[in-house]
Amino acid sequence: MKLSAIRGACANATVRMHHACRGSRVSGLTRRCTPTGATHSRLAYRAMSASANSGTNAELLHNFGKHSHKRTNFEQSLRDVVQSTKEGIVALQRSNPGVQPLLAIVQAGEDDSLLEINKKIAAKVGINVTQICLAKDCSEDDLVEEVLKLNEDPRVHGVYLHLPPVNITSRVLNTLKPEKDIDGITYLNLGRLVQGDLSKGFTLPIASAVVDLLQKHDAPLEGRTVLMIGTEGPLGVALQCMIERSGMTAFKTHPHDKNLQKQVMGADALVLVGVDVLPTWIRPGAAVIQLESTLDTDTSEMSSKSGLTTLTAAYRIQNVVHSSSRRLQEQQYQAWRLRSLKLQPLTLVPSDIEISRAQTPKPVAQLAEEIGLLPEELEAYGKSKAKVRLSLLNRLQAQPDGKYVLVAGITPTPLGEGKSTVTIGLVQALSAHLKLNSFACLRQPSQGPTFGVKGGAAGGGYAQVIPMEEFNLHLTGDIHAISAANNLVAAAIDARMLHEATQSDKALFSRLVPSVNGVRRFSPIQTARLHRLRISKTDPASFTPQEVSSFVRLDLDPSKITWQRVVDTNDRFLRKITIGQASTEKGQIRETGFDIAVASEIMAILALADSLEDMKARLARMVVGTSRSGQPVTAEDLGVSGALAVLMKDAIKPTLMQTLEGSPVFVHAGPFANIAHGNSSVLADKLALKLVGQDGFVVTEAGFGADIGMEKFFNIKCRASGLRPNVVVLVATVRALKMHGGGPKVSAGAPLPREYIDENLSLVQGGCLSNLRKQIGIAHLFGVPVVVALNVFKTDTQPEIDLVCQLAKECGASDAVPCHHWAQGGQGCLELAQAVKTAASRPSDFRFLYNIQMPIVEKIRTIAQKVYGADDINLSPEAMAKINYYNQQGFASLPICMAKTHLSLSHMSEKKGAPTGFILPIRDVRASIGAGFIYPLVGTMSTMPGLPTRPCFYDIDLDPVTEEITGLF
Repeated sequence: MKLSAIRGACANATVRMHHACRGSRVSGLTRRCTPTGATHSRLAYRAMSASANSGTNAELLHNFGKHSHKRTNFEQSLRDVVQSTKEGIVALQRSNPGVQPLLAIVQAGEDDSLLEINKKIAAKVGINVTQICLAKDCSEDDLVEEVLKLNEDPRVHGVYLHLPPVNITSRVLNTLKPEKDIDGITYLNLGRLVQGDLSKGFTLPIASAVVDLLQKHDAPLEGRTVLMIGTEGPLGVALQCMIERSGMTAFKTHPHDKNLQKQVMGADALVLVGVDVLPTWIRPGAAVIQLESTLDTDTSEMSSKSGLTTLTAAYRIQNVVHSSSRRLQEQQYQAWRLRSLKLQPLTLVPSDIEISRAQTPKPVAQLAEEIGLLPEELEAYGKSKAKVRLSLLNRLQAQPDGKYVLVAGITPTPLGEGKSTVTIGLVQALSAHLKLNSFACLRQPSQGPTFGVKGGAAGGGYAQVIPMEEFNLHLTGDIHAISAANNLVAAAIDARMLHEATQSDKALFSRLVPSVNGVRRFSPIQTARLHRLRISKTDPASFTPQEVSSFVRLDLDPSKITWQRVVDTNDRFLRKITIGQASTEKGQIRETGFDIAVASEIMAILALADSLEDMKARLARMVVGTSRSGQPVTAEDLGVSGALAVLMKDAIKPTLMQTLEGSPVFVHAGPFANIAHGNSSVLADKLALKLVGQDGFVVTEAGFGADIGMEKFFNIKCRASGLRPNVVVLVATVRALKMHGGGPKVSAGAPLPREYIDENLSLVQGGCLSNLRKQIGIAHLFGVPVVVALNVFKTDTQPEIDLVCQLAKECGASDAVPCHHWAQGGQGCLELAQAVKTAASRPSDFRFLYNIQMPIVEKIRTIAQKVYGADDINLSPEAMAKINYYNQQGFASLPICMAKTHLSLSHMSEKKGAPTGFILPIRDVRASIGAGFIYPLVGTMSTMPGLPTRPCFYDIDLDPVTEEITGLF
């Protein structure tokens, strides 16, 4: 028997339910009905028991009046199923009061002949039912569309396709999610039944009902034989599997088999589908269950033929409850089943891109499943990366966080000291080798350095994120979204200034609040502006001329516009530009400039927001300039904040990738580490901390040295997130320590002097006792233990390595270990992983450096003196005037984000080690109100890097045949 035919039999065996049990209607689900009168074929089920006395006639079990003991068996089965299902509902709702299982019945036409039985069972159990009536002649596309909607509806726990056989096509079956297939008809569920894996799948309700009745027959059937005749296809497979698992032996035969009589007479029980046998063949006392096909549509007979139909409906409802229970279990925290990828490091380490390309990443959907993400929480971008939805935070809100580890560094050389490689190597060691759940959280690299001097930021050697070319190029488009949003604000500013300069108040008001279908009303964003103006009116017609003027005139001062356009390319010639020179701009000429995209305040907001709602509020608060009357003008005043949220709605979701050894990585946000806080996003850290579980580790990286990235991580990011770190990993290199110990200048692109290649213990010691000691002390200001990770280069000697580790401990580090992750992957970071695990097990005493309510000047002074080692600060008149303005506007309680060189603890990049006795000059103070910090400028800070004489792009190329990228690093 074909699948469609069997499916038709199973479908039509069950009475259809109304849209909701107990007279209630399920909100949000629409009943689509067509004219009634459709006629459908169905099966009338008969369960019979041969009479030992008559030997000639088999009585219907439906006709229980003649055989009260049969009625008792059936009623007992029904009571048992209903009672166990009700108990399941009670247990579910005890731990999850809001849960309400829902069955969706999809049917063609409005034939409700089988509805009442299912409705009655649903009411007894306490579940909701919705009935979706499609046209009798609905197409396959109509069915697929409906099934897809039900698949994605989280309220629906079971889908019953109550359709004619012709409608149950392979395409429809393949569309239905197996976890919602409560009739057990999809190929996956049938396969699970055959394999004996019933933990996830569902069995056919009719098969369950048949086996139940067989088990309750007068004579125990365990060890006895059941002959199935006409049970072909899926129904036959399901029956045979379930009968045999019940301890009986099942045989299948064909109605025309020449030995049929002998087989029937030898059977202890018979299951017949669409066939009859002579009563004289049936052994006395044998159980007989007959599923007889008929075209009879007289519903008046249903009450007397509903025994097996009712039991089938009860098992279907039970499957819905099981589905709901499984769904809730899936939503609980899941133990990781992470499969690590094997590394085979070569002695001569190849280029980064060669290493990346030699490793085959796991499909991102597989990685997501391994770490406990649900399919609906993933938005795939190709095969190897995906966005993760923020709904995960709600699902795991009761889950304790894991350990929080920050990777920072000593003051670096211009070449960088490898914080990213240490972060990745540490996570690979924790996950792949110590088998501890661990996550890396990294910033997304800007296209500027990728094509400029520094190169990519995927790590390096055998400690990197893969595929590294995808990591370094575009990723999932977050930076492009930020550029679009940022430049929309810039366009809105100049357009508003033009229109205000060329129109009267009345004309502006008419255009800003137009009449639509004869009605004028304010938009929600405009209403928010009215509230700030303290105008309570809602009818535009009632506004006075003064109120109209206050509303329409932002009156931006062109000389005090702080917002610039951005582009994600190092383009020095855009640092200062003149705009508005076309005749169409009517003389609205002004000077402005471009920043690199990651310097946008919107990038800083993305990194600090903890929800979509929070991001939207921060975007609205962004101050883009000052009016001529001295009032701040915000993005919400421009009316653009809602559009910004729309542009950023996908960018707020972290991107999931993996390391070379298959450990998970969140890549999200990339704020400038000078004028912003230089850390990856709060949301990525929060999601990762829930996913790793209480004993897991989240390792995140701060930009530049501990005096910049780490200080901002603690004072800004931790204030925004409420998270508290357990350990700081402080990255050092022999090369950087020699520089701080008095070594010659290190320049990007120039050969290293011999002092950095040959052994020199004196320079190493000088660097340890100055810069390393100071950076360890900065971490201790916040009460966090420090583990020093010495990133070993091939030119480092063993005496130099031993000296660094010894002095680091003497300077207050909990531990100090050499790391060989670049050449060995996670295996080369095992010692660091053990040290971090030990340090994280100790209690920490985290504290902020300053009270947020301190005056702005005192907060700046505290950072300068305690972190940088300055004697004091010197505020320029311009800086002092800005501070007074921020105090007046109510911004005084924001944290401080110092903008200073990363090449020295002081403001003087040439001063190495741990300078003292200097006054820190503050030439200007600016504010990112949306991001939520004040940033003093120490010296000149460029927000638009320039290209060197020989940028990285000279080495980057594409093979047009293989489409392989070369030259990235």
